[in-house]
Amino acid sequence: MSSVSEGGFPSSSVPSITPVPRRTTLLTGDGVRIEAVYTPCTAGSGGAGGGAPEGPAVVLAHGFTGSADRPALLRAAAVFAQRAAVITFSFRGHGRSGGRSTVGDREVLDLAAAVAWARSLGHRRIVTVGFSMGGSVVLRHAALYTAPESGESAEEEFAPGATERVGPRTGAHKRRAEAQPFIGAAHTDAVVAVSAPARWYYRGTAPMRRLHWVVTRPAGRLVGRYGFRTRIHQQDWDPVPLSPVEAVPLIGVPLLIVHGDRDPYFPVDHPRMLAGAAGDGSELWLEHGMGHAENAADEALLTRIADWTESA
Repeated sequence: MSSVSEGGFPSSSVPSITPVPRRTTLLTGDGVRIEAVYTPCTAGSGGAGGGAPEGPAVVLAHGFTGSADRPALLRAAAVFAQRAAVITFSFRGHGRSGGRSTVGDREVLDLAAAVAWARSLGHRRIVTVGFSMGGSVVLRHAALYTAPESGESAEEEFAPGATERVGPRTGAHKRRAEAQPFIGAAHTDAVVAVSAPARWYYRGTAPMRRLHWVVTRPAGRLVGRYGFRTRIHQQDWDPVPLSPVEAVPLIGVPLLIVHGDRDPYFPVDHPRMLAGAAGDGSELWLEHGMGHAENAADEALLTRIADWTESA
């Protein structure tokens, strides 16, 4: 999305040494157009492989009412880009993306499209980092999209459709979604969930009660559209998607759960519930004095998370 310049500026044939973000539009498995931005690693060829196409990439998933162009997400992207390439995108119903927000349900398809794009660009290792609603999405995505097993091709991964198989996982069986095949490898290699809820329909805090009013009431959806620039779907979940706490036992890659002890939306029983369900395959950071999601994550915390994504 380029803007028209005012007046004439002299052009130069000297290439810029600063990596230039690349914008595109992705098409999800259910046909929604999603705006996405690719930022190369700012460390360049001198970084730890991040500047090379086959180096790592981090996909950032914003919270409800956020977008790829919000300052908090841009700040996070700048920190992660010091170590790896970064992909940001706007969930459906947010920013310049199409569709309407389902508040964490079909947004898994949006994230899958962004991860598949990262792999199509040559990145072999992908880490997904989600904030708040985006945190719940990265957890469900990691449970639903698994790396191809020996003998499988990338095209055999599946994208969640209108219905997900809900039931216990037994033996070596993986939870799969009943939907059309998703062309391209959309699995992640590590997951970070920041300020994520553990369960659906939580109304235990005043901010969450206000959020439910915005999502469930016609007047609230008008406030969401014109006050927060977020277009919200009017239909209820049917069926109810896999909850974050049900998803984490199914995640077979390194998992980091980050939560503030002053989060006004979700108290600390949420991250503790997630960590308990995930077991030994997870790491929990309870951050003293931290509030909620990307707006509360300062540069020091983001740097620590970026360090974790390198070592996980």
